[in-house]
Amino acid sequence: MLSDVITVTRTGRARSAHVRWHAPWGQHFASVPGSAGFQVILQGSCWLLPPDAQPVPLGEGDVVFLPRGTGHTLADSPETPVVAPGCVPGDPLSVSDSVDRSGQGGPETVVLCGAYQLDVSRAHPLLLTLPSVMHLPARSRRNPELTSAVRLLAAEVRHPRLGADAARRALLDTLLLYILRVWFDEQPVRGGTAGWAAALNDPPVAAALHAIHGDPAAGWTVAKLAAQAGLSRAAFARRFATLVGQPPLAYLTWWRMTTAERLLRTSDAPLRSIAEQVGYGSEFAFATAFKRSHATSPGRYRRES
Repeated sequence: MLSDVITVTRTGRARSAHVRWHAPWGQHFASVPGSAGFQVILQGSCWLLPPDAQPVPLGEGDVVFLPRGTGHTLADSPETPVVAPGCVPGDPLSVSDSVDRSGQGGPETVVLCGAYQLDVSRAHPLLLTLPSVMHLPARSRRNPELTSAVRLLAAEVRHPRLGADAARRALLDTLLLYILRVWFDEQPVRGGTAGWAAALNDPPVAAALHAIHGDPAAGWTVAKLAAQAGLSRAAFARRFATLVGQPPLAYLTWWRMTTAERLLRTSDAPLRSIAEQVGYGSEFAFATAFKRSHATSPGRYRRES
């Protein structure tokens, strides 16, 4: 499920940099629409200064994720003046292996910063429910996989070897997956709670979502999805709509069109083949559904993309 969300949302190449600061220092990271940024504290400590919120102390191993590229500041102290933006997609800093930003010889802080490029037109509703700034403290995190991914990525960025570029791309994708997994695993889910955290932790609804994502071409009906969930048709429909935010067949159609959009942009598969992969028996039926969803034909969408 999370893998599918990343697949349809990610575009371009993720970027990262290993940055070493010496106090006093303060660095502003500009807002970058269409991206998701991250900061990982590898050594030392610092402060996160999010917009319109109180400063947050960060320690070694802490992860900060900004799913909508929100502008923010890191500094050795909330009182330290900040400098121009850095570590954004396209900036030389973000493709450097390692950068040393010396201050006045004070305590050292080492940060792994980076950004993922996202296609906002294909943003999965799961990502839209995330807060603009997510702090995953190391002290409260029980996920050795995320810690391992951070360490491996930091090593590849700081000491690149043969195949480092491919390793870095793979590890950046892995890091994003683990960040999302940790976040949703740690969200409290109480009776009556709605939203994707609740949906992913609800076995019946999660079973239906996995069925849709696993085989979007299947002839799913509410009754068939209810059988996957182990509920009656009416109970399942209410439960799914409450947690996911839309009825089961509306989500199925949205996912089929999102999958078709990705295939049109990233493959040379014939339209008939794409139609079959997303559950339409004819190219005409697929084109009609796609035009209803995107206000353009599949062929024109492919050409303009």
